[in-house]
Amino acid sequence: MGQMIRGFAQLSPEQYVEAGGKGAMLSRMLQAGYPVPEGFVVFPSAFEGDKLKEEAWTESAARLRKIRMSYRNARFAVRSSALSEDSAEASFAGEFETVLDVETDEQIREAMYTVYQSKDSERVQVYSSMQDMDSSHKVAIVVQLMIHSEISGVLFTADPITGSRTVLPGNYVYGLGEQLVSGESNAYSFTLARNRGRYEGPGDFKRYAVKLYRYACRLEKELGAPQDIEWAVAKGRVYLLQTRPVTTLNPGNRNTFEINDSLAGDFLWTNTNVGESISGVLTPLTWSILRSLDEEYNIIPGHYVMSGNICGRVYTNVSLSVSMFSAFGLNTKSIWKKMSRVFGELPEGMVLPVYPFTKRELLKTVLPKMMHSMKQTRETVRTLPQFLNDSPEWCTRLTTRLQAATTREELLSLWRQELWPQNVKALWSALEAPSAQMQKFEKLHKQLSEAVGEEKANMLLSNAGEAAQLESLGPLIGISRVIKGEMSRKEYLVKYGHRGPNEMELSYPDPGEDDTWLDKQIAEFRKAPMDVEDILQRQRVRSGEALKAFERQYPAKAKRIARRIEAASEGPRLRETVRSEWTRTMRVNRAFALKAGELAGIGEDVFFLYLDEILNWLASGNLTAVQYFSARKQTYARYQSLPPLPSMLRGRFEPFKWAKDPHRRLDYYDASQPILLSEHPYAERLKGSAGAAGRVEGQVRVMAKPEEGEQFQSGEILVASTINVGWTPLFPRAAAIITDIGAPLSHAAIVARELGIPAVVGCGSATARLKTGDRVIVDGGQGVVELIVN
Repeated sequence: MGQMIRGFAQLSPEQYVEAGGKGAMLSRMLQAGYPVPEGFVVFPSAFEGDKLKEEAWTESAARLRKIRMSYRNARFAVRSSALSEDSAEASFAGEFETVLDVETDEQIREAMYTVYQSKDSERVQVYSSMQDMDSSHKVAIVVQLMIHSEISGVLFTADPITGSRTVLPGNYVYGLGEQLVSGESNAYSFTLARNRGRYEGPGDFKRYAVKLYRYACRLEKELGAPQDIEWAVAKGRVYLLQTRPVTTLNPGNRNTFEINDSLAGDFLWTNTNVGESISGVLTPLTWSILRSLDEEYNIIPGHYVMSGNICGRVYTNVSLSVSMFSAFGLNTKSIWKKMSRVFGELPEGMVLPVYPFTKRELLKTVLPKMMHSMKQTRETVRTLPQFLNDSPEWCTRLTTRLQAATTREELLSLWRQELWPQNVKALWSALEAPSAQMQKFEKLHKQLSEAVGEEKANMLLSNAGEAAQLESLGPLIGISRVIKGEMSRKEYLVKYGHRGPNEMELSYPDPGEDDTWLDKQIAEFRKAPMDVEDILQRQRVRSGEALKAFERQYPAKAKRIARRIEAASEGPRLRETVRSEWTRTMRVNRAFALKAGELAGIGEDVFFLYLDEILNWLASGNLTAVQYFSARKQTYARYQSLPPLPSMLRGRFEPFKWAKDPHRRLDYYDASQPILLSEHPYAERLKGSAGAAGRVEGQVRVMAKPEEGEQFQSGEILVASTINVGWTPLFPRAAAIITDIGAPLSHAAIVARELGIPAVVGCGSATARLKTGDRVIVDGGQGVVELIVN
């Protein structure tokens, strides 16, 4: 009996599934102290076929009599609570029947049948089909005391269309809320400012707004997502009738890997920085490890540095970091100006959306994390030399132990006790250890740019002597040394065998796992007509000449500036070095995954599990997620079929719709702006950021991936969406470099400056507007590409 009927006050968390979305939520709210009208839930098990079991009706009638004892002339609302209803994926709002204002037992029993049978209605079937859901629904029923409301309405804790969190928009009508949802009556609109709940709207509702605002903010916080709340006012009291997630702001379906974080709100996302080192579409496992690392590192709620997932590609949410500074009164434009050296300039006309944090909220949530972060950073800097010294051997040793593991328990212990702590240490080293030195580099760059211009400043800072060699150039120089006999093949593989174009995606083998990989690299290298170290030496000479010119112009400052340049070179060098060791550590996760796949008997399908699913299996032996492999693989393949996505995205971005637009922009997408054909005139000039100084004319070759390198001819201009360390073997053949994605501190710009190759980065649409064979002039110092039209 107890498993067929349950009052809101008695429903346990274990029974939420059987109670359906609405029944479970009403019970949670009532038990948490929210003003929810009394009622009970009739579970699907109360029905046999389409007939209500007699014992279930007897229990229902008893509960109705009890409610009537407390409320004279009680009337009731009978609603559906399907197990798939009011979820984050689908609301089914209004699809199932609702019967209001019923009084007698006979009327209520008939209403229960009406609601239960509506699961087979055509509209429910059509809605299910459109949502790609199973059309057979298990339906629970909610029987609830009817509130004869004087005012009824809805409130969203975020704008359901734009995702903006600035205000909480709402509507209301006088009388029952059915008029609002059915459209029978014109609704009145109002808003509540997220900070402090300032009310704007008709005066009649103002006195209830503060109470509703407090309930709404509390619900959103407790439930962890924007809410769509139905409410009513009766006899001067505010009641909550229902709450469900705002389905339009749902980032996706984790089970099928259909994830798009841009749908979660009005934020500015960019892959200008992170997309260079973590490029391409990630598998569920790789992404989930990055997300877990993000959660270890981040201090701002909801802010993802390297794991914002937009159709399998990583993006950084920059809105939230800027918004944190804004909450403390700092100017967002000046903050963004400093950040633009890493993330690139905002496109003209784009406004950075600010999330309305409050100082109190941040001090309460961020300050403790910030204190931990500062402590962790100090420890990271203190132990950095030891970490860099020990990392190669540690990674080799642990990889061997992982490969030798024979039980789930042993593998789980290695993860918890050794591999995960090293992942965290490597991440902090990569993101925090070079920060002080990079700040010195940026300060000096700004001062030199103001004194002699950005082009000459880049030349002065491009090479500060032998000590300034970047780790990212190591694989290229190493091949030269292997050919000359100055480095053994084994030494090369130990030092650089973890680097490659797909180094952060764990499903790809390490380059060093392929016995023929180094031979292919050497063969490609021999096609280059010039010695790489000779190129570097010539660049050092040019850098030296630039310093002498500076000395002539500013004789009193020259020696001090030379010392500062030498010191500043430590920043980029250290950053590249620790990122290399973080990459090496990430590759150890591949050995962990492969061993888990072997022990589970699923092989390389393991990369289509999330990290928590693997850890749960290691702990319990339970691996139910295999049922989602097919769907996740299909999603992964669909994401790989997309062209490169824009480097900056504001608001809701739907890639498959965007890809079909013949006038789409590749540099940015702004959902807050209307897209007009007049915004896309054909132009002979592309503008990007100054990546590396120099002016050169030549033919372009547009390439999608470095594996196409055999097509690239010496003297051609390399055009790619993004360039990471896997592309550097092609650099010696390049007359210049053009990228869609990039900023002055991007990998492509840094390496191009080291080699003296002109580069324009962050053009946005170069791969779409240029085609192989086009002739262009590249002005790296000015950040301009001109297409020569015959």
